[in-house]
Amino acid sequence: MTAEPAAPDELDYLTFVDYAIARTTAELPAVDATAMRLGLTLHRLTSALVYDWESTVHRPRGWSWGGFRVLFALWLAGPMEAKRVAQLSGMSRAAVSALVNTLERDGLVSRKQAEHDRRAVLLNLTEAGHEAITSAYEAHNAREQAWANALTKPKQTILIGLLEKLTTSPAAMDAKRRF
Repeated sequence: MTAEPAAPDELDYLTFVDYAIARTTAELPAVDATAMRLGLTLHRLTSALVYDWESTVHRPRGWSWGGFRVLFALWLAGPMEAKRVAQLSGMSRAAVSALVNTLERDGLVSRKQAEHDRRAVLLNLTEAGHEAITSAYEAHNAREQAWANALTKPKQTILIGLLEKLTTSPAAMDAKRRF
């Protein structure tokens, strides 16, 4: 169990979890505090990871986190239609379209009409895009390693297994149907 939560004016990003759980369960005793802690902790970790990657790797290259995700999908699975990039990156088609406008302007992505459907747009990395994403991913992976090194390799493997269980749970499957 955790220590007594801090007073509201002493809270920071991480200690707010303890405070939120204490306040919520005091007012709503039926709330599952463990599920709440898991959700808040995962969200805060994800936010911290994305902030770190974006501020140290992607923004210095002129991209957002979303721009990186588009380039990453095209690098590994492209060329492909914009709707497929949206599926693989977990973004809306509208978001991908807006990001591709910027990435195309910057010479990193090209688009052309798909042969099988005149309405479809096929996206591809340019040579400059390929060089940019591979260089960026090396730096990105260095940050991933910095985060992962807080755990031993066996604990990393256990955590990966647990997170994969969450990503294949019925709740996750329901959420994927809404993408």
